[in-house]
Amino acid sequence: MRPLRYSINITLDGCCDHRAGVPDEDLHRHAVETLNRADALLFGRVTYEMMEAAFRPAWTGEMPAWMESFRRTIDAAKKYVVSSTLDRVDWSAELVRGDLGKAVEQLKQEPGKGLYVGGVKLPLALAELGLIDEYEFVVHPRLAGHGPTLFAGLSKHVDLMLVSRLEFGSGAVAMRYEPRT
Repeated sequence: MRPLRYSINITLDGCCDHRAGVPDEDLHRHAVETLNRADALLFGRVTYEMMEAAFRPAWTGEMPAWMESFRRTIDAAKKYVVSSTLDRVDWSAELVRGDLGKAVEQLKQEPGKGLYVGGVKLPLALAELGLIDEYEFVVHPRLAGHGPTLFAGLSKHVDLMLVSRLEFGSGAVAMRYEPRT
């Protein structure tokens, strides 16, 4: 069974707005390594549209050169998009409709290295269903003072066990957890 892994950048005060983090070369290299542990990406509509707008276009030099590896990796990846409002997707993507739990269980049953999920709303629904096998929080040394937070409205506790910790020169820390069973 392919594991479903979740990774997100957050600030020390819990903000998960992608504009609040402190991007750097080490963090993007780590993100590429994270993405390479999966065969496919699972996004909700908002995350899919944000990633497509930022990383689908050909390299124009508008981003720092060290982001190109991340752009190429995410551009080439197989993507599944959970949406009830989109009529179609492209960019190596396929729409996922119907019962979320059954659809994701089916994707997890396929052979491969794993699935990666990003975003905020979709991971909340997947956590509610107990479908996330690994959580990674990349905590940035910044207080944002605003923005969305993770897992708002979660109906039950999800107890986690720390399985690894990686510190970056910027002061960011990536912590990986697995659910306690």
